[in-house]
Amino acid sequence: MKPVRIPIPAVGFNPPIYHCRRAVEPFTLDGRLDKPFWEAAPYTSPFIDIEGGHMPVPRFRTQAKMLWDDENLYIGARLEGDEIWGTVDKRDAVIFQDNDFEVFIDPDSDTQQYYEFEMNALNTVWDLFLPAAYRDKGNAINGYDIHGLRTAVFLDGCVNDPTASNKSWSAEIVIPFASIIECLPHKRAPVKGEFYRFNFSRVQWKTDVIEGIYQKRTDPATGNFLPEDNWVLAPTGVINIHYPELWAFVFFTETAKDEVSCSIPEDEYRKWELRKLYYAQNICLDLNGCYTTDLKTLTAILESYAPNHINRSVKPLPYQIETTSHTFEISCPSALPGKTVIIYSGGKAEVC
Repeated sequence: MKPVRIPIPAVGFNPPIYHCRRAVEPFTLDGRLDKPFWEAAPYTSPFIDIEGGHMPVPRFRTQAKMLWDDENLYIGARLEGDEIWGTVDKRDAVIFQDNDFEVFIDPDSDTQQYYEFEMNALNTVWDLFLPAAYRDKGNAINGYDIHGLRTAVFLDGCVNDPTASNKSWSAEIVIPFASIIECLPHKRAPVKGEFYRFNFSRVQWKTDVIEGIYQKRTDPATGNFLPEDNWVLAPTGVINIHYPELWAFVFFTETAKDEVSCSIPEDEYRKWELRKLYYAQNICLDLNGCYTTDLKTLTAILESYAPNHINRSVKPLPYQIETTSHTFEISCPSALPGKTVIIYSGGKAEVC
């Protein structure tokens, strides 16, 4: 079967839901999560392999938690494991060359204009803005900075010392909402009941200790580093975190009582149906050099190219498919009166 540019993920649409409660205790930035500020925040489920639950369980446990107030988003993460090391010490360098913790934020769930943040155990950070996912010809803006960002790391052990009693490292991240709302129509912080799309990732390299130093393990046949492990909150079904349509839903709540009213809107499920057709249109372009307006052709491509263990059909909705020689647009009615759900060839999905 011919390789394609945008593979269909090996997971269906079943993103985790996290309820981000309002902070009620004073905050002190020190990287520790064992303090009153974090007591009201539940941990996420443990991270799993980026390809999905059918992959081996990560060898180290990772969990995160979140809180918010009118000004800031607070993120805490605990990364267990006895391999605590880091080498990257310059801001906006490629942090995932080390073991790291990563945050991805799409405030309006359109899979575009989203934010990425990475940090290592040395508290070195990398923040960037993605106008579009790389698959959609997006070029990351590496010069973007999260204004007002604050971070700290706490080590239950000692960095770059394999002889220490290393157990874990934890991170605290404070992101002002003012730094991530510029692309929103209303340009404001969230209110109770609204959601953002998030993912968290942990990159973990396989290492050996050679002459008292952590060194990435290499393939004896090639001399190249072995591939890193990617452990995430919300699996994307491919070794590519930049599938924002599969990221978790984070609902902003005041208290635990608010959580019962938080559910994924119907239009997010309809976006997923359109997303499957988006995958098929891109494969159609790869195979035939053009897009198609024929729904049967697209569904046949899904049958051929989607992994066998996921739902390869689309729901029977009144889809409209329009194409030009270079673009496409697929739409269906919204669950909201008078509105339409649309996905474009550039990857953006919206309700309008």
